Amino acid sequence: MLEQIAANPHWFWLSLGGLLLAAEMLGASGYLLWSGVSAVVVGAMIWLLPQLAWEWQGVIFAVLTIVVAYLWWYWLRQRPAAATSGSQVLNQRNRQLIGTRATLTEAMHNGMGRINIGDSSWRAQASEDLAIGTEVEVIAVEGVTLVIRAVTR
Repeated sequence: MLEQIAANPHWFWLSLGGLLLAAEMLGASGYLLWSGVSAVVVGAMIWLLPQLAWEWQGVIFAVLTIVVAYLWWYWLRQRPAAATSGSQVLNQRNRQLIGTRATLTEAMHNGMGRINIGDSSWRAQASEDLAIGTEVEVIAVEGVTLVIRAVTR
């Protein structure tokens, strides 16, 4: 077995990379991704430069894994905060409704009523009484109450 690995080291590295990438797909949360990519790169390098000693192969694999993981971490750190801003309202459906437009299905009395958005009915508050059929927009959220206003056309 060791004779075969010594005779074809590129297959060892390509196989190791494939196994690490397959294990990553099972849910390693990114830990094996960069090691797998590094092993594949080393395998390709050994295929092109077969005279490279096994000690250097291991060193290149280790250094490449650390460098690629650091570069990924650096890229993630430099991402703009706007790309992750959607997570600020994750699991807060009422806040996700701000800006949504709907039509009133029942009249508002004393500035309070209910509004149907999608398949849910929400308590709604407006600064004025509104009639059935009025198009409204959600402008804020106060607890479980949606603050709405009539949309002027």
